[in-house]
Amino acid sequence: MPAARNFPSARGSHTGRPSMALFDLLGRRWTLRILWELREVSLTFRELRTHCDEMSPSVLNKRLAEFRGAGIVSGERGVGDQLTKGGEDLLAFLTPLHNTGLPPECAVLNLGESSKLRIDAKRERANVPPSNDATRRGASS
Repeated sequence: MPAARNFPSARGSHTGRPSMALFDLLGRRWTLRILWELREVSLTFRELRTHCDEMSPSVLNKRLAEFRGAGIVSGERGVGDQLTKGGEDLLAFLTPLHNTGLPPECAVLNLGESSKLRIDAKRERANVPPSNDATRRGASS
C-alpha cells in the first residue's frame, strides 16, 4: 500500500482532506494557466514565464514549489519543469471542463468587451435575446 501523503490544511478547511487541499491549490492565481502551459512540453522557468504573459517571477516560483510539493510537477535543471504522471492525470480530469465552455445563458460574467462580443455572437447563433446588464444588476431604467 502506498504511503499516505500529508496534505496541508486548505484555506477555509481544517480537515486536511486531499480533495480540499487540491481545490485550494487549483483556486490560486495562475495555477490553471501554469498547468495548461505544461500540458504538452517541458518548459524552463523563463519559457514558462513568457508563456504565462510575463507573470511575476515570485508568484511563478511559489506555484512551482507548491506543485512540486503536491507531486504535480517535477523540475530538472537545464530541462525545465514538466507535469508528473499525477499532473497529467489531473489535467486529463480538468480538460473536459475546458472543452465544455460556457453556455450562452452564463454570460452574466463581466469578461471584458472582446469576450462580450464573442458571447453576443454565440447568443445570436443560439437565438437567445441579448441580456440587459443594468437590469441584471438591479438598476432602474
